[in-house]
Amino acid sequence: MAFLTNEKLTIVGAAGMIGSNMVQTALMMGLTNDICLYDVFSPEGVAEEMRQSGFGNVKITATTDVEEAFKNAKYIISSGGAPRKAGMTREDLLAGNCKIAEELGKNIKKYCPDVKHVVIIFNPADLTGLVTLLYSGLKPGQVTTLAGLDTTRLQSALAKKFNVMQDEITGCATYGGHGEQMAVFGSHVKVAGRKLTDIIGTDEFPVAEWEQMKTDVTKGGAKIIELRGRSSFQSPSYLSVEMIRAAMGGETFRFPVGTYVKTEKYDHIMMAMQTSMTSEGAKFEVPQGTPEENAKLDASYEHLCKMRDELVTLNIVPPVSEWNKINPNL
Repeated sequence: MAFLTNEKLTIVGAAGMIGSNMVQTALMMGLTNDICLYDVFSPEGVAEEMRQSGFGNVKITATTDVEEAFKNAKYIISSGGAPRKAGMTREDLLAGNCKIAEELGKNIKKYCPDVKHVVIIFNPADLTGLVTLLYSGLKPGQVTTLAGLDTTRLQSALAKKFNVMQDEITGCATYGGHGEQMAVFGSHVKVAGRKLTDIIGTDEFPVAEWEQMKTDVTKGGAKIIELRGRSSFQSPSYLSVEMIRAAMGGETFRFPVGTYVKTEKYDHIMMAMQTSMTSEGAKFEVPQGTPEENAKLDASYEHLCKMRDELVTLNIVPPVSEWNKINPNL
C-alpha cells in the first residue's frame, strides 16, 4: 500500500469506540505507516485487532505513556474526553473536558511542539479546541475541530426528505457553534439542482417542516443516543480522519471545520466557518447568508463567548487579554 506520509499519527482516546474506529479508518485510507494509539486505558487490544486485520506494512504502537505517544508526532486526532450520556448537552461536559484539553495542549507543547496539525473532536468541541490551541502554543490554523457532522446531518435529512442521493444536496452547510446553537444556512442549498429557497413554503416542503428539520438537525447527536443507546462514534471518527487526511495533503475536506477566528466581529473564538483544509492548515472566510442566517451566526457566536467566559470564571483559561502571553500566535 502507498501511504500519504510516513510521519507519525497519534490517536488520543484510542481505546474508546470513536478512537478505535479512527484507527481502522486511518489504516484503511492508507494515511501513514506509523500510527500510535494512546489512551489512559490500555489500547493494546485495539492494536492487536488492527494487526490481526492484516495491516501488515504499518508500525502500530499502543501505549498509556504520554511521552511515548506524543514524541515525534506530526499529526494528532483527539477524542480523549468524557462522552455524552442520555439527557446531557455538549455544554454539560464543559469544565471536565476543557481541563482535559488544557492538559492535552500542554503535552503537545512539551513533547511535540513541531506537530503539523491537531484535530479535536471531544465535546464541547469549539471550547476544547480553543483551550487546546491556547496551551499548545500552535498557530491558529494548526488546530481544528469537528464541525462537519452538523452539515452531514442536514444534508442527510434533506436527502431523505426529497428521496435523492446525499451528494445531490449541494451548497449545504452549518456554521458557528457545534451543537444546538449552530447556524443553519439554507439559502445556498440546492436539491438535485433546484434551489431549496424555491421549495420551502410550498406544499412539497412547508415552512413549519423546514423549521422542524433545522431543530432536529441541531439535536442530531441526541437522536443517535436515543436510537443506538450510546453517543455517535462512526460518523465523528470517519469525518475527523477525513480532516487529518486533508491536513496531510490528501483529498480535500468537503465540509466546514471549526477553526480559530479573529475578525472585527468574531474575536478569539473557535467556530465553524467557510473553510478550506490543506497541508498549510485551515483557512476561513466568514459565510454570508440571508439577514436571518447572519443573525443566527451572531447568536451562535454570543453563545460560544458565554461559554468561553465561563472558562475564565472557572480559572481554566485567563482573560482573553492575556492569551498572547501563553500563546504568542493568538
